[in-house]
Amino acid sequence: MKLSPFHIAIPVRDIAESRLFYSTVLECAEGRSDATWVDFNLYGHQFVCHLNPNIGKDGKLDSHYNPVDGHGVPVPHYGVVLEMDQWEALAEKLKSHEIEFIIEPYVRFKGETGEQATMFFMDPSGNALEFKAFKDMTQLFAV
Repeated sequence: MKLSPFHIAIPVRDIAESRLFYSTVLECAEGRSDATWVDFNLYGHQFVCHLNPNIGKDGKLDSHYNPVDGHGVPVPHYGVVLEMDQWEALAEKLKSHEIEFIIEPYVRFKGETGEQATMFFMDPSGNALEFKAFKDMTQLFAV
């Protein structure tokens, strides 16, 4: 099955801060932009940061947390399913940038159908991000 790129738009408190985070830490190429929004190429997907002045320069978005595997998973959250080697490289890069994880990188369902690696962290505006990888990508929608 060929996957189509998604488009998602998220609120951010500061465009310059978001540019720095998404271009430097996550190494997303920048696309078009304006004073109040910027497009990024997030692993082939269109990820757009829109300025929300109501957040305030030092404000952060609040997430709801659902219990999963003994962790509090923030909702909503956004992210991408990567190949395992990309996921491992990203985890190391985030650690080198001293990004604080909400949920440290770990493997879920080890040895089972749908085995996957996952990690959660926040962008500077408080948007929760999840990046995951499957041991076998054909099990992306395993039941």
